[in-house]
Amino acid sequence: MCRFCVEHGEGERWYLNASNYSYDLQSDLRRREYIVDFISGFSDMRSNAIEWMERFDRLPTPLSTLGKSAISKRQQASHFGQPVPIEECERIFELATSITVIPCICRMHEPGKRADEVCVLVTTQPVEALLSEGFADYSDGPDLDDFHTVDAEQAMRLLRECEERGLMHSVWTFKTPFTAAICNCNMESGCMAMKLTAGYGLKIMWRGEWVAQADADRCTACGRCAALCPFSAIDVRGASVNLDAARCWGCGVCRSACSRQAISLVDRRTVPEVASLW
Repeated sequence: MCRFCVEHGEGERWYLNASNYSYDLQSDLRRREYIVDFISGFSDMRSNAIEWMERFDRLPTPLSTLGKSAISKRQQASHFGQPVPIEECERIFELATSITVIPCICRMHEPGKRADEVCVLVTTQPVEALLSEGFADYSDGPDLDDFHTVDAEQAMRLLRECEERGLMHSVWTFKTPFTAAICNCNMESGCMAMKLTAGYGLKIMWRGEWVAQADADRCTACGRCAALCPFSAIDVRGASVNLDAARCWGCGVCRSACSRQAISLVDRRTVPEVASLW
């Protein structure tokens, strides 16, 4: 069981713990300042992170591993995430009474990427004023009209559209354990968290609580699931599909591509080969 589940979810999934959404960001100065600094300083943070990862990769493996582990532990106290399947996103929206759509910060700093892909802030209080403060120094956008509040049904519709494009959903903290946002990303879209975690081996998000499994009797090896998988965990070999559990992060995006409902999610802890792989 992952650290967030134990420390922040009382034995359950931390992002489904209602108390983690109960903070008033406008009056909680520590979290407010962190979010404003995170948004306004993202460009420099992104450049510095990539530079440090390249430096680590030039070190001997034991030193590189030690350095990345130290950064990961510090990160867990401030900004950490985890993939979540879309049905659990719906449960998150039931806990959060304010849902605000914002442009994806990662893509705003990734040349040539779609600017209309979004993140969703999930809180119990409106956060437009806080967002305006964080984005104040962005000379080329976004326009403040890009911040808009939606209800749970509208948010789910947005997430389904993202999933159809192969974007996984991941939930994030701003100062643990406050649950702050659902991002919609894949490796190609320029997601900073996925690049650092899956690309450079710097863990700033846990694997999901689930792992995908394929039903051989239903599967026709059409390959649509493989095309959508954000982590390249699915390989089509002739008339069969190989789903690599060790590479699966449990986001469930592959299911949206399957018209025969041949893919399902099972609790990661029930699959011995990945039960302790987080």
